[in-house]
Amino acid sequence: MRLHRPLLLACSLLALTACGGKEQAGAPPPPEVGVIEAKPQTVPLTRDLVGRLSPYRSADVRARVAGVLQRRVYQEGSDVREGQVLFEIDPAPLQARLGVARGQLAQAEASYANARSSAERARQLAPQKFVSQNDLDNAISAERTAAAAVESARAAVRTAEIDLGYAKVTAPISGRAGKQQVTEGALVGEGQATLLTTVDQLDPLYANFSINSNELAQLRGAANVSLAGTGNTPVQVVLGNGEVHPEAGTLDFSDTSVDPATGAVTMRALVPNPGLALFPGSFVTLKAKLGELRDVYLVPQEAVLRDANGPYVRVIGGDGNVQRKNVTTGGVHDGQWIVSSGLAAGDKVIVSGVQKVMEGAPATATPWQPGADGNAAGAAPAQPQAKQPADQAAKSEPAE
Repeated sequence: MRLHRPLLLACSLLALTACGGKEQAGAPPPPEVGVIEAKPQTVPLTRDLVGRLSPYRSADVRARVAGVLQRRVYQEGSDVREGQVLFEIDPAPLQARLGVARGQLAQAEASYANARSSAERARQLAPQKFVSQNDLDNAISAERTAAAAVESARAAVRTAEIDLGYAKVTAPISGRAGKQQVTEGALVGEGQATLLTTVDQLDPLYANFSINSNELAQLRGAANVSLAGTGNTPVQVVLGNGEVHPEAGTLDFSDTSVDPATGAVTMRALVPNPGLALFPGSFVTLKAKLGELRDVYLVPQEAVLRDANGPYVRVIGGDGNVQRKNVTTGGVHDGQWIVSSGLAAGDKVIVSGVQKVMEGAPATATPWQPGADGNAAGAAPAQPQAKQPADQAAKSEPAE
């Protein structure tokens, strides 16, 4: 019996090997893949652009009269109201000029009163020929000259009052006042309007950006593109940390000419900034919805492959075989590629299992489910059972 057991084991192994060879000789079944049906859709035409924020209004606060700066009234970096006093200039010289102007006005009014009396007397005596016509003309001329002097003196008084008012430098707009540019004790406004500070209105803000003129021309000439006009184009601001500003802006300006230095068209969006979370001068990413794209296809990103010839997808043709179709992609929408050309309605695009198929070979199509791993069985392959060594089997047999 001990001599026949090894022979029996060898025959069994040979039989198993022969059976495995027959199974390997058979053709494997076509791979099972997940597909979607291509359907034409209308999607938003969006572009990610780089823009820079700027104040809605920015006003320079300057000294409009010459004098010595006495003090700064506002807190640097604080919010100020329109008309609020920001600086004070020494008013003493301006008050003196106003006093001189008022004295000159009083003198001119006195001269005018005398000239008017003389003219009235001449008018009364002229009909009786008590004064000559020449004296009458001179009296009337003196009256008119005195009246003009009064008007000039009044204008001088008004000018002096305005200059005295400029001694209190006020905010021209409401906003946030910047850093003081001139210290107290400095002579300002001598020969030119000295810059004292700047007030910026930060709510809302402007987002300035540009788009390539060639791309814009292509969009305007495309038959399946509908561009939104100014005031109807929403613009979202994405901050440097990836967060999206909660308030969406609106395109409010599009230039009519191309910048020769950059070859781009300048655009501008108005962005609300109620919490003052956005800062002027910051570079941000702008997601602009420029319009709509019609008759395009949305394809999951894993279905689009690329090689030296460009992007392509694999589809299952009417004969059940895998085919290649070169496509043109134009951006991403909801995590899917926007395919503008290369597909036809009804095409079965392979999404999962695309690496298991070969062009020209058959494949079995099943509806693709997001999150599927592309395994037709849906389970891990069975692990082979461990074989017990022959010597251990021999040792386990009872000895006779």
